[in-house]
Amino acid sequence: MKRILVLLLAFASLQLGAQDLAHYKRVIKEISSAKYQGRGYARGGANKAGHYLQKEYLKAGADEVILQPFTIDINTFSGNMKMWADGKKLAPGVDFAIREYSPGVKGEFPVYHVDTLNYDAEKMFADLASPEYADCLVCCDFWFAYRHKEDFSRLQKAGELPNAGLIQTWTSPIKFYKAYGDHIVDKPIIWVTPEAIEGVRSVRVDIDNKFLDDCEIFNVIAKVEGASHDSCYVFTAHYDHLGNLGRKVYYAGANDNASGTAALVTLAAYYAKNKPPYDLYFLSFSGEDANLRGSDYYVEHSVVPLEQIKYLFNLDMIGDNNPVQYCEVSDEGMRGFSLLEQINGERHYFKSLNRGELAANSDHYPFATRHVPCIFLENEDGDAFQYYHTTLDNWKHAVFDSYEPVFKLVTGFIERY
Repeated sequence: MKRILVLLLAFASLQLGAQDLAHYKRVIKEISSAKYQGRGYARGGANKAGHYLQKEYLKAGADEVILQPFTIDINTFSGNMKMWADGKKLAPGVDFAIREYSPGVKGEFPVYHVDTLNYDAEKMFADLASPEYADCLVCCDFWFAYRHKEDFSRLQKAGELPNAGLIQTWTSPIKFYKAYGDHIVDKPIIWVTPEAIEGVRSVRVDIDNKFLDDCEIFNVIAKVEGASHDSCYVFTAHYDHLGNLGRKVYYAGANDNASGTAALVTLAAYYAKNKPPYDLYFLSFSGEDANLRGSDYYVEHSVVPLEQIKYLFNLDMIGDNNPVQYCEVSDEGMRGFSLLEQINGERHYFKSLNRGELAANSDHYPFATRHVPCIFLENEDGDAFQYYHTTLDNWKHAVFDSYEPVFKLVTGFIERY
């Protein structure tokens, strides 16, 4: 009886040291709060979140936590963000957003609506040369402009045509990006919902931008020592997000990527209590939403030789409820992917692992191009994914279903790989 009691207590101890959903939720709620202003760069929200993570890793029991500083050039929008359509005030982040590489813009402008059903580029250019549309904003659907990008690229360059910029329609909820904010184009491009701009004859805008040269940010690197130090496993997740759109609007990023960030903290806590066979590194990257700048910097300044990485997991937007887990795998990671499929088949954590084509869409990519065995896990197309890069990706719409199966899948993998 005493032996059974000891075994039960040991089992209970292991369960307490496993995935911690309450801790996971606390981290997500904290870093998606207004205190961090969308974990962007203009108001220091990303760095504030980084310092919070530094403390969380130490509380979790990490043996070492260091900050790896680097700089980026980035365009930001934390000042005025106002727009009126035929006198009706539009809401930033709801009715409109500005493209990340746009200059600021102020004034009142006529709107030229492109005839997409009977499109004639030469007629459009002739119309824009007329006094009626002098200094106008040219409006059409984003995807239409993309299909005719040779024509519309002329509308974005100074000296080509006299228009003041472009309005491109995007269905609600309106999205915002930062990836190509390392430069500024000649003319502004404003994204507006179709219903907000339909039939509108003129708009008034007051939009400020501020370009930050050599903005100082940092990666947070935590280490949990294993029994052996000649190899290591690595977990990565980016903690930065889109920051501000004007003075009042911020992008909370509960799923993208507070979800992956929180998972790394709980994984560090788990392995601090359950000594792994090899060293484990937890790399919380900044600058991901500025085109993978943090992970790009890290692979050039790695704290451990890349060839010592046995396997790397990149967790990005894992807070969702799709029973199918999306993933991307490096060539060198395929043997590990076979094991993951085997484990998932045995344990039924997900209905399946849907492997997509490797792409430069998150922080695994700089490692994959340097022949590191790695996998990118993202639970997309669930209830939370619809709010990707919108103001609705917040604590209110947070989903937690995929956290535990992802946690069990990756920890089970490390036990057997």
